[in-house]
Amino acid sequence: MHPFRKAVEDRDAAALESLLADDVVFTSPVAFKPYRGKAITAAILRGVMRVFEDFAYTREIGDADGRDHALVFTASVNGKRIQGCDFLHFDEHGKIDDFTVMVRPLSAAQALAEAMGAQFDRIAAEAAAPSPTPSVPLSPAVRPAS
Repeated sequence: MHPFRKAVEDRDAAALESLLADDVVFTSPVAFKPYRGKAITAAILRGVMRVFEDFAYTREIGDADGRDHALVFTASVNGKRIQGCDFLHFDEHGKIDDFTVMVRPLSAAQALAEAMGAQFDRIAAEAAAPSPTPSVPLSPAVRPAS
């Protein structure tokens, strides 16, 4: 099992954060602009952990050199069933430097955007604060950026 998948399935936010490169770029399925940096990405992932219910990976796809990985997942958010995929790219040190999430269907993506929007003040505060990372449930998305 891939270490990222294990961290997610164990709901281990600290282990997940340790896998992120300092300059990671996170592209949300519900935000126009990508988020840059480990602190904001880790805070977003903790927010997602709080809003996703019944999260499970259903498929794992990796390339031959191990630098690109895709993890298909299902979850629920505010009563809507969502299917998505985490696309990960790893730098030469084995850290995630590019993280893109896609989700479907549109109604579930909209529910996710709404739920994450409600989390965004907390996410911003967590990203600005020094990190002790709590252990909570997880996977990704964020409120649309202006």
